[in-house]
Amino acid sequence: MKRPPLWLWLAALAVYGFLYVPLAVVVIFSFNDSTLNAEWVGFTTAWYARLLENDEMLGAAVNSLIIALLSASIATVLGAMAGIALHRWPMRWLPFLVITPVAMPEILLGVSLLLFFRQVLDLTLGFFSILIAHITFSIGFVAIIVRARLAGMDESLFEAARDLGATPWRTFRRITLPLILPALVAGFLMSFTLSIDDFVITFFVAGVGVTTLPLQIYSMIKVAVTPEVNAVSTLLMALTLTLIFIASRFAPEALKGRG
Repeated sequence: MKRPPLWLWLAALAVYGFLYVPLAVVVIFSFNDSTLNAEWVGFTTAWYARLLENDEMLGAAVNSLIIALLSASIATVLGAMAGIALHRWPMRWLPFLVITPVAMPEILLGVSLLLFFRQVLDLTLGFFSILIAHITFSIGFVAIIVRARLAGMDESLFEAARDLGATPWRTFRRITLPLILPALVAGFLMSFTLSIDDFVITFFVAGVGVTTLPLQIYSMIKVAVTPEVNAVSTLLMALTLTLIFIASRFAPEALKGRG
């Protein structure tokens, strides 16, 4: 196999450096013993300890975790049904309905949901509106992962179950569900990650009185990027990367198929 040319390696290093060097700077300066955060003074873990004393930050983190768990759980169930429908009944309009929230720009989806909640449903913006919004944009991701998993399965397994007299529900419980379980776990973790990281859509549908972790971070950096902001960003980054890694281990072919 021919080795890639040197210029291709340099271009790849430049792109990855552009993507990951700023993240490394955030992590490094989260241990900076300076409130100004302009230059390196010394090593400290005091900023992580201060996070545990910040009631607003802890409240926002709890809200984010609850919303992420609920939205990921509901989106996994609905997305699994959508993925199975996409695989078994290839209708022209069904992929459009399922995948549109995935392809739609976040700012457009956020504005659309805001208008729908306020002008159509007359719903008070808050916890419930955030939960519905996160479920909406997560269903498509789960459906794509489940569909990719089903596409790689042998259809003879399902035909054999029907030939042996298994009902549709028994076929699903004994064959389909165990086979797509890795995709369901990967879809749940992906939905959880997208929910806990989301800012744009949440910004439009949050209303007053409910704050998530990304919104809290945004309100803190309006004044300055302090080491405390770097510390919470580092923890959020570590959680996100861990969940994405676990999801890629459960269903690598599904995630590659989406890419």
